[in-house]
Amino acid sequence: MSTPLLPVVRRYADFYADAQGVAATPLPGFTVLRATSPSELLYAISRPLVAIVVQGTKRVMMGARTFDFGAGDSLLITADVPTISQITGASLVEPYYSLVLDLDPSLIQELAVEMSVAEGDRGTPVRVDPTEPEVSATALRMLELLDRPTAVPVLKRQLVREMHYWLMAGRHGPAIRNLGVSDSRSRQVSKAVALIRSEFARPLRIERLAEAAAMSPSTLHEHFKAVTSLSPLQFQKQLRLIEARRMMMSENAGASDAAYAVGYESVPQFTREYGRMFGASPVRDVKGTRAKIRAV
Repeated sequence: MSTPLLPVVRRYADFYADAQGVAATPLPGFTVLRATSPSELLYAISRPLVAIVVQGTKRVMMGARTFDFGAGDSLLITADVPTISQITGASLVEPYYSLVLDLDPSLIQELAVEMSVAEGDRGTPVRVDPTEPEVSATALRMLELLDRPTAVPVLKRQLVREMHYWLMAGRHGPAIRNLGVSDSRSRQVSKAVALIRSEFARPLRIERLAEAAAMSPSTLHEHFKAVTSLSPLQFQKQLRLIEARRMMMSENAGASDAAYAVGYESVPQFTREYGRMFGASPVRDVKGTRAKIRAV
């Protein structure tokens, strides 16, 4: 990682990070993260993004694959996929810092028209590689722009667009380009994903999802699993469990209240599926995690 980037990231994150270590910015989809100790496992269905690690180390697991990476590396996620992540290297003396940019399909589509980037195979939707120099340099300019509030409204879209350009011009350009192709398999599946995300607590028929994706039910099922590694039903189930866990951890919701809120009709079924995903019953998981947080 280039030397100039770390002090700028540190200054911004140390000043603006909230209690969860998130420092929002006025740039669309651009966030700075900070952690002063290793984290618990974080379960999520990640959206397409790029995360540039500036200091510290992190581990991300998708299915049977594990990615360990640190300063100078970038994590790229090109589909809505279930991940388990953990910050593994962070301390008060050397906090973990990273920059996260949500990938914008409409911006990608716009750039693809102007660039000679061919549509290619998606490959694995999660990958880690050394951060390319042009990406680092653009990230630095994005952060430096934040010191000039009057310039942000004028230049923010230009810099976010430039970051997308360099990502598409790099080694993963073809995979990223698929996100912006209106009739690509990934883009069609993303419409079904968006519907599940917005209505995950309600019963969803495969026919309705297929209609949203402009596919037949059998074709959607095949392509949905190829893109996300899950069936639509599994995707919805994981969303429900992740949201229920968030409600219990952050809002002190009881297990039964959380279960009903995310769409379960049976608390025993919720408890069984929760245990399979998180390795403990809802009550034990919440108590254990809170005890670990207090001990840090």
